[in-house]
Amino acid sequence: MEGAEGLTSEIVHRRLVAQRISSGALGEPGAVVAWLGAVQAQDYRAALWAIGLRTTDAREADVERAIADRRIVRTWPMRGTLHFVAADDARWMTELLAPRRAAAGAGRLRALGIDERALTRARRVLVRHLEGGRQVTRPAAYRALERARLAPGEQRGLHMLWRLAQDCLICFGPRQGKQQTFVLFEEWLPRARRLPREEALAELAQRYFSGHGPATLRDFAWWSGLKLADARLAVSLAGSRLQEEMVDGELHWFTDLPAPRVAADDRAYALPAFDEFLVGYTDRSAALDAAASRLVIAGGMFKPVIVAGSRILGTWKRRIGRGEVVCSIVPFAKLHQATLRAALAALERYARFVGLDLREGPTSPA
Repeated sequence: MEGAEGLTSEIVHRRLVAQRISSGALGEPGAVVAWLGAVQAQDYRAALWAIGLRTTDAREADVERAIADRRIVRTWPMRGTLHFVAADDARWMTELLAPRRAAAGAGRLRALGIDERALTRARRVLVRHLEGGRQVTRPAAYRALERARLAPGEQRGLHMLWRLAQDCLICFGPRQGKQQTFVLFEEWLPRARRLPREEALAELAQRYFSGHGPATLRDFAWWSGLKLADARLAVSLAGSRLQEEMVDGELHWFTDLPAPRVAADDRAYALPAFDEFLVGYTDRSAALDAAASRLVIAGGMFKPVIVAGSRILGTWKRRIGRGEVVCSIVPFAKLHQATLRAALAALERYARFVGLDLREGPTSPA
């Protein structure tokens, strides 16, 4: 591999393969989430598509069925942010990663007037309202807290739910209409595994570098929320399960080598907002230069993007109508006709996922 352009192109190719975007799509949603380790999910519909695009041909209803069937679960295991994780991984991953974020958020809880006594009372209230397999929406949970004189306003309710989820008391269940529900973690996921700390660290490193590699130690520490020293220990504990390679003067880790690169890849991919292809790394320059980055990432928000070849070529947006989804491409520069056709084919795949007809919106450069 010669030159910086070839170097970054190869990194992007290998990540697209490892992330199961460009090849090796998996058969069902649970396998996708387990392979990646976790899928960022504060944007619920975007996260459903992040999972669906990595399957052979899953529909949105298939991903929601995996939630209802308790194969994947949405909770706050890492970085204080919502993720989908495999049901079997939810406990050990949360117990490993959430305490550091919970400690960092303690000051915010105190500022909201939420002390340990309040959390103990909230715990009792939620157990009483959820036990026996009941599923309660967020508004209903807030009403229960209000009746117990635990005022949920000014984000206090959300912060109590967030904190108790990090203790594995609650997690999200399936949706009721458009409303998310909460369930008791122990009842919903009674067989979720516990792992000793060192085993959990090794497992986490293997999952991350399998589904995101090649990636650096800093990337892994960012994604997981681990201290850099703990991230380094995790890589060491994973041992021979990981391979390493020096890329541009920095060590990168990965697992199996990707499939041989084809001479020309004429496909494009429509990735959702907050996709792991971008959010899973602290250094995103391999796929996105500084000027384009400002058009994709702003204020902590990640827009949906179009990937073709080895670069992110633009963003896209969608509007749901009656029986159709209108998708518009916003390229960074004028697209070649072949690239535009490939991007539209990628959006057709998204339309099938949500069960609607695609209507092409205007394509206007940013």
